[in-house]
Amino acid sequence: MKESGEGHRSLVEIRDLNKSYLRGDQVIPVLRNITLDVYTGEFLALMGPSGSGKTTLLNLIAAIDRHDSGTLRIDGVEISPLGAAELSSWRASHVGFIFQFYNLIPVLTALENVQLPLLLTTLSRKERRNHALAALEAVGLADRLHHYPSQLSGGQQQRVAIARALVTDPLILVADEPTGDLDKKSAAEVLNLLEQLNHVANKTIIMVTHDPRAAARSTRILYLDKGILTDSLDDAL
Repeated sequence: MKESGEGHRSLVEIRDLNKSYLRGDQVIPVLRNITLDVYTGEFLALMGPSGSGKTTLLNLIAAIDRHDSGTLRIDGVEISPLGAAELSSWRASHVGFIFQFYNLIPVLTALENVQLPLLLTTLSRKERRNHALAALEAVGLADRLHHYPSQLSGGQQQRVAIARALVTDPLILVADEPTGDLDKKSAAEVLNLLEQLNHVANKTIIMVTHDPRAAARSTRILYLDKGILTDSLDDAL
């Protein structure tokens, strides 16, 4: 793995971040005093056991959820003061999402699925189509434009999902177990694509994974356990 951080600016700055959830009258701490910098062009993998807080941290970075205390800045913007509408607009233009189960709309073609995030922009219909075509070409699916999700393999569906995440040219790609539902061959193809996006297109990627083989493709691996972030698996145990 290449060194992270050297010669790059901090794109995500997290300081003393805490997050808890209520379960009845009980407060359940999920993240405890997280401090983290993610650098421009980095491919960061977050590992740890189920319930360790990985997806919660990813959702905070993606502005899907809000933290309780601490600071979270992305590209110099403090996220917590943003109102719901402003946050939604910011998220749509700055973050691309890649999910384990693809989250494609079954009644839409690959091309139509990829165009969905662009409906929130001021692009014309022709411009939306051209952007979606370019994104599908980038993931090697230019010959599957008019196929529905049910007509695609799991690996192809995930590549459509990656094209959808890319189509707005976001600052950050967040991937939650992107290979968790794929066979070994399809998983390798998706990881090759993510690695290429990181190395060639300099995309900043934050990926949650249980798979050491997937994590090995990243430029840095961090571990979460019981809400505590460490840089060593031994420290997390």
